[in-house]
Amino acid sequence: MDTTRLSRFVSGLWDDEIVPQLVEYIRIPNKSPMFDKDWVAHGYMDQAVELMSSWARGKLAALPGATLEVVRLEGRTPLIYIEVPGEGDDTVVLYGHLDKQPEMTGWADDLGPWKPVIKGDKLYGRGGADDGYAIFGSLAALLALREQGIAHSRCVILIEACEESGSYDLPYYVDHLAERIGNPSLVVCLDSGCGNYDQLWLTTSLRGMTGGELTVQVLDEGVHSGDASGVVPSSFRILRELLSRLEDPATGKILPQELYVDIPAERIAQAKASTEVLGTAIYDKFPFVEGMQPVTDDLVELVLNRTWRPQLAVTGAGGLPALESAGNVLRPQTALKLSLRVPPTLNGAKAGEFVKQLLEKDPPYGAKVSFKVEKDGSGWNAPQLSPWLAEAVKEASEHYFGAPAAYMGEGGSIPFMGMLGEKFPQAQFLITGVLGPHSNAHGPNEFLHIPTGKKVSMVVAEVVARHYEKQGK
Repeated sequence: MDTTRLSRFVSGLWDDEIVPQLVEYIRIPNKSPMFDKDWVAHGYMDQAVELMSSWARGKLAALPGATLEVVRLEGRTPLIYIEVPGEGDDTVVLYGHLDKQPEMTGWADDLGPWKPVIKGDKLYGRGGADDGYAIFGSLAALLALREQGIAHSRCVILIEACEESGSYDLPYYVDHLAERIGNPSLVVCLDSGCGNYDQLWLTTSLRGMTGGELTVQVLDEGVHSGDASGVVPSSFRILRELLSRLEDPATGKILPQELYVDIPAERIAQAKASTEVLGTAIYDKFPFVEGMQPVTDDLVELVLNRTWRPQLAVTGAGGLPALESAGNVLRPQTALKLSLRVPPTLNGAKAGEFVKQLLEKDPPYGAKVSFKVEKDGSGWNAPQLSPWLAEAVKEASEHYFGAPAAYMGEGGSIPFMGMLGEKFPQAQFLITGVLGPHSNAHGPNEFLHIPTGKKVSMVVAEVVARHYEKQGK
């Protein structure tokens, strides 16, 4: 393999075609179904699917025998399915998604979620890095191999449209396409993060997730606060008390031991190694207000908190009027949207059931309390890398980043990984991505670091080639 030639090919394809395609993709507000209940009527998801599939079809002519199908199961989000023939009997699955998180507030004046802006090496806008580039990066890798006549195994590219909602449609597609997908020996996922933009980062674990709506109702309608306060318990106070069953309000530590697991020694060692590479960049990347500090100054504990321990975030509220229209009323109810990250090896569904029972039992003052579980995805802990893959990623990182590969767990969730890990326990996994410092996926000012997108595409090409070499021996 001529790595210089491969770099030149991939970089040119990104500059000439992929970045312009991503610019158009960012303009489309194709929010995941959880955030757009009328996604079918709005048609934005179809627009994104058409943009990606049209470009991909134009490139498949260079990959003899390759096919693309937009698969649509009744009542479910679509899925782009691409098959690229290869040598031998093995299969590589390359995965990504095209649905997006909602707008979020706080974008800079010259930026916006559906407004693509290129500043230097960064392409700003919702979804480019999370994870719109995946289909382009995957095909760029295969096209780069074809350009040099380098053999690879059969490849299947799956691009779903429901990941940001918990991938609840994906199991149906995996079952529907099971015979066509086959039994992959390598899974490549381009939807993860990177500790910095200086080297390749492999994701070793992903947390699971559960959550939903916690609602406390005390009255049938609001009443004068001067008349009722001190007599009618506040729904907000009761809700706060219920949250304290789950989380220590002083430290943020999740209290029930049922939501913890034993952290593998290897993952603790990798956490320590990642802190030696990143130092305070582990928390410097966050836009803290002046004077703010992380929950501890122990860097290893921060990494383990983020990757292997349960943590709660309150992501929304209901029953609270806007500040400018908040009268002196004791409100009838308060609701919060809860997002609980759970350890990689904890069962997400069982965690959701546990949290529901914890919050609903013995309601204070007899208040009407309900917790509606909306998501319960389990996490994933990577199998040990086989020697060939460990060597391949090491060399590929050196070739294209000029630095050794690094390993760290991620705090987010990719439900597909856990699903594939169960279905294909013998498969090897290459989980990586471009979501590095300040890229701010899900938040304002999200950006794709274009050079990293290019280099990740190059790494995938080399690893896929090495996979075939290994399987052929």
